[in-house]
Amino acid sequence: MPNEQSPAGMPAASATQSPGGTSYVSSRPAGGTPPDDKPSTSGLLFGIGAYGIWGVLPLYFLLLEPAGPVEIVAARVLFSLVFCAALLTVMRSWRLVFAAARNLAVVGTLTLAAFLIAVNWLVFAWAVLSGHAVEAALGYFINPLISVLLGVLVLKERLRPLQWAAIAVGFIAVLVLAFGYGTVPWVALALAFSFGLYGLVKKNVGGKVDAVSSLTIETAVLTPVAAAVLVVLAVTGSGTLLTEGPAHFWLLAASGIATAVPLVFFGAAARRLPLSTVGLLQYLAPILQFTLALLVFKEAMPAERWAGFGLVWLALLMLSIDMLGSPRRARIRRAAAA
Repeated sequence: MPNEQSPAGMPAASATQSPGGTSYVSSRPAGGTPPDDKPSTSGLLFGIGAYGIWGVLPLYFLLLEPAGPVEIVAARVLFSLVFCAALLTVMRSWRLVFAAARNLAVVGTLTLAAFLIAVNWLVFAWAVLSGHAVEAALGYFINPLISVLLGVLVLKERLRPLQWAAIAVGFIAVLVLAFGYGTVPWVALALAFSFGLYGLVKKNVGGKVDAVSSLTIETAVLTPVAAAVLVVLAVTGSGTLLTEGPAHFWLLAASGIATAVPLVFFGAAARRLPLSTVGLLQYLAPILQFTLALLVFKEAMPAERWAGFGLVWLALLMLSIDMLGSPRRARIRRAAAA
């Protein structure tokens, strides 16, 4: 999740990400006013709603069985575009999409972003449906660490000592988890890196396109592939969209709503909340996913995994402490410059 980052998307500038499967660069619309210094009640409710929905997505994916992860992602792409089109029509915001679409640099960037988020969605759906929900939650827990690391490697950002310490603890956590799993936690790393790179790519569009328009263009880019996948699955008899009854069809169709509604909630929260509050709320989604993995999916958590997760949480605590101190450091710098 890049911009000038600080963790899980806790960007220090304007990129904030969601663990539900997408990242939204632009915490507020271009030309909008910055969030107030103190959290608003409505902002908190919108934020909890957004991250709460992303956190319970694993339960939603269970309802979509017997559809497989490929069909789920294809349906999610197709119906997200349909829902975004309806939303843009109601909001009378098509001009924003057309303006962005005329900028080839923006379209090129969003095309790359579309590929990365498709990978993220596919890995997440596969993990949930294949008994790897714990590892999926781990991916979104370590995503902040990956974002900070990408900031150093790609954006040449300079980290503070506490951030370096968090990175070191996170690296040790991955080693411990690799020992606990008996192999490298590829699912978690794939989710974290695809999400982190997605945010890094989206940094290049910044305030040039709002979140709904961005999602519209990204899903439009993916729609020909998604439609082809659904057709192939139907022809080969592997698809379930039209064969499992109307309830199943509408559940798959509702994946578009499940994608776009939390995005709208997130945008509303980001306009009303300080960025640090939005960043801390992001942990709600992987916490819910982790809880569901233990209580609903009944996945095993041997001692080695608890140790690895404990180290990850320690690293996130260190990043959060560093992030919460950022406003004070900024005030000191302003006072010194005055």
